Amino acid sequence: MKKLINDPADVVAESLRGMAMAHPELRIDHANRIVYRGDAPIAGKVGLISGGGSGHEPLHAGFVGRGMLDAACAGEVFTSPVPDQMLEATINVNSGAGVLHIVKNYTGDVMNFEMAAELAAAEGITVESVVVDDDVAVQDSTFTAGRRGVGATVLVEKIAGAAADEGRPLAEVAAVARRVNAASRSMGVALTSCTVPAVGHPTFELSDAEIELGIGIHGEPGRDRVPLQPARAVAELMVEPILSDVDFTGANPVILFVNSMGATPLIELYVMYAEVAAILEKAGVQIARSLVGPYITSLDMAGCSVTLLHADDELLRLWDHPVATPALRRGC
Repeated sequence: MKKLINDPADVVAESLRGMAMAHPELRIDHANRIVYRGDAPIAGKVGLISGGGSGHEPLHAGFVGRGMLDAACAGEVFTSPVPDQMLEATINVNSGAGVLHIVKNYTGDVMNFEMAAELAAAEGITVESVVVDDDVAVQDSTFTAGRRGVGATVLVEKIAGAAADEGRPLAEVAAVARRVNAASRSMGVALTSCTVPAVGHPTFELSDAEIELGIGIHGEPGRDRVPLQPARAVAELMVEPILSDVDFTGANPVILFVNSMGATPLIELYVMYAEVAAILEKAGVQIARSLVGPYITSLDMAGCSVTLLHADDELLRLWDHPVATPALRRGC
């Protein structure tokens, strides 16, 4: 294992210390491992929190800031935060307008966020929860009951964050988040495994001649292991299940999100973007907006994911809303 770390047991805490130094506009509770907007809570605004296991950076802490999250809870690598973290974050971003929990569909995350919401309700805080489950690869996996929450998490946090920034009430912000999730589908592929620092060896083995189709963001098995193929063929293997699951044609265009799993560079992502765009054009799917880069990763895994969001005018307007976070910044 070759990693720029000190002790695997300290990697999350030390990463958060570095983040605090690099981004003084944030407020970081190191004891509870929570990243806050420096100006949270904001009077009259719905608070948005999310969180999950570390190792998916910049998700979630990198999306804390204006137009996205008010707080993010960091668990150990690939391990859910605990309910006490989520409760602490919920209390501290609540301004009286309520709090939205954005939860990826993994068993530990769902259970712990549910417990935190119940505890927050006992404190008199109104909480709505939205579970993201956009992965078309498999119905159930190692970490989940039902589809996994993957790339659409970024889109939900951005668009729901914009709705909250506009001052909408909690019910409307939650409804927007659910619309984004319902209209999104994702598929991923791995060229290599990731290596969890505390484990010290790859989670799974792939030969140089193989790829794993439909991999999860924790290194969970995909739907199939197939021979390595050119980018054009890999794009077809990824996009076909998405288009088979939902009809993305029609009057409304899509937001196309091509994401690096961590080790795949932009030069390859843009190759994949061009191939995916060609497939969508042939299928009659219009692209209105794009996002390309490493936004929801799996440590050092090589590979990528593709997410499509069927976006109407309102969702496109919210997508274009100004945002200022460490990992996504425009219009500010």
